Amino acid sequence: MTLIADTGLVSGGVLPGLAALAGPPPARPPWEAGLPGAGGVPGAEGVSEHWHRDDVDPGPESLLRPPQHPERLAPAPIPLRPWGDGSHSPLYCPATARIDEALATDVNNRLVAWAERIGLHAGHLEEFAKTGFGRLITLAHPECDDPDLLLVSAQMNAAWWASDDYYADETELGAVAEALPGRLALVSSALDPPPPAGEFSAPLREAVVSDPVLVSLRSALAHVTRHASAAQVMRVRHTTHQMYVSWNAYNAWRHAGLTPEAWRYLAARQHDSFYTSMILIDVVGGYELPAELFANPLFHRALTQAGTAAVLVNDLASAEREAGEDPDCNLVLLLAAERDISIAEATEEVVALHNDVVRGFEASRAALAAVPSPELQRFVLGARAWMGGCLEWHDSSSRYK
Repeated sequence: MTLIADTGLVSGGVLPGLAALAGPPPARPPWEAGLPGAGGVPGAEGVSEHWHRDDVDPGPESLLRPPQHPERLAPAPIPLRPWGDGSHSPLYCPATARIDEALATDVNNRLVAWAERIGLHAGHLEEFAKTGFGRLITLAHPECDDPDLLLVSAQMNAAWWASDDYYADETELGAVAEALPGRLALVSSALDPPPPAGEFSAPLREAVVSDPVLVSLRSALAHVTRHASAAQVMRVRHTTHQMYVSWNAYNAWRHAGLTPEAWRYLAARQHDSFYTSMILIDVVGGYELPAELFANPLFHRALTQAGTAAVLVNDLASAEREAGEDPDCNLVLLLAAERDISIAEATEEVVALHNDVVRGFEASRAALAAVPSPELQRFVLGARAWMGGCLEWHDSSSRYK
């Protein structure tokens, strides 16, 4: 571990802002529990008819919480970091704030056990384990030493990634272009179960509980719900839906045999970025950024810039692996085709764009310094740390080798 920190365990009530994390967690998310007055008893009058299976429950948690370490987010000068094989220009990217391989292994093991229990990645668990999503989340949330809270983000990100692999990208895993819009529509019902609709509810229930991707999304959101306010949970739902709009755009281009202009792709990509992952920063940090501040236009701009910079790293890391495929989902490949330049030249252009976006983020962060909200300042620094950890992970994950 690169930081020496207090690792003593204390009860959640001792730490400001973490009181809500103490005590036994609910057995299931509130929307699947009994309605008020029913006592949560299945079959009782007034009980929600929303579907629930034991394998959706994210599992037990410790009643003790390690302290948070927001001091690890203290901003340091941003370096130029080498990446990949070192043959391209460096990336202007925050340094990785914390590397703790033991914690990363713990979170990853918990994540793989969860995936096995709910039936996600059946037949591919070894490959899933090697990808190291638990390590990504540990790198991206350096203020948190709590494996339970880190697992919240790890599960949600793994579920998002699974919907990408199984629905959108990997035909060998069952992705079918014609089926994508309908599958994504069912995600809405999985994440936000609609009220009963008579005879039409049963087939919807069966569709949702029989698809491991939808089960993973429901289970991950159930874990978020243990630690998040209603506003934070709704934030996850709405941002997920926003991301899937871009997926439908990529799918339409691919199905029609169209190659989008680079600007059009980037417009979609900025709403399908690591912004989605970053919305959990305060949940994992054990606090809440109020909804009105999360919706602040300058804060939204800063978080979008951070998410865009991180997803450009993803495009850079993926370019070599995806070369020779349709270039519609990678800015490096799109620029190479559109401008008739080499992959190396296009890579340099994307590196320059990434570095400009990070400078834009820093300008937005400076402008936000005047906002008298400790939660907002901490969240923005969390996004900064996310960028640093994201680059570290892309440079090491088997997914990009």
